[in-house]
Amino acid sequence: MSHAVARRMYDLVEPLGLVPYFADESDEALRALGLRNVWDAYFAGRAAPFGRDMPAEAVHAVFYNFAPGEVARHIPKVWELTTPEAALAARERGCVAGMRRILGELADDPAVARAGDLLLKAATSAPVGGRALFAALRALPVPQEPVARLWHAATLLREHRGDGHTAALLVEGVGGTEAHVLHALSVDVRAQDFGRVWHLPEAQLTAVIDGMRARGLVGTDGWLTPAGRATKARVEALTDQLAEAPYDALTPTELDTLVADLKPISAAFRKVFPM
Repeated sequence: MSHAVARRMYDLVEPLGLVPYFADESDEALRALGLRNVWDAYFAGRAAPFGRDMPAEAVHAVFYNFAPGEVARHIPKVWELTTPEAALAARERGCVAGMRRILGELADDPAVARAGDLLLKAATSAPVGGRALFAALRALPVPQEPVARLWHAATLLREHRGDGHTAALLVEGVGGTEAHVLHALSVDVRAQDFGRVWHLPEAQLTAVIDGMRARGLVGTDGWLTPAGRATKARVEALTDQLAEAPYDALTPTELDTLVADLKPISAAFRKVFPM
């Protein structure tokens, strides 16, 4: 299995994994539980597999790339408003509704069921060691309805890759907020304009950039240095390497079938999601 397969599957699976964050139906279903805003919905939906007793510090550690204090504004507060079980059900219900809206007639195509089954085979074959969020999701019941099953499998694989990405960042000594700066600059967007960190106090974000500059990752012009771009490339390469394991479970024929089935599905989401 080459790293290219892991990268190819990332390109196909990631649009499905973004449904909770870009399809309004997910937020609407979660906010109907009494949650206060979209960030309540985000943390309730994504942290629900851990249950209500996981402290904010632990959620922060697993999610990794939130600025200090951001998780604690929502965890454990959201569990005073709803339950993890209700959040999981609402998230799935909203995501399925969003997927059906975006896919249209394609939602009932046999390709959806085939892709869901093959993605699930891949996801459930991978070891869980060192992957906290992936392991928590693996413990959840698997939906039987084809669209829900596809979304669940895509989410498993997205979080499997995400846990590996965190490990890759740790290997390179890139902190959580630094990861956003590194990514933004790698796609020629200034950190101050990047959606995940632009809202931070100017002094806080400046301190993060200054720290990266001191390590030679960011130049005096505010853009990545060659060393910064090399760091980003190593992070992505190791992330791809760590994301290979699930797809080792598929035969070449199954992998070809999965790619063919996912192409039109993924394309439908790419048309409507900002990627």
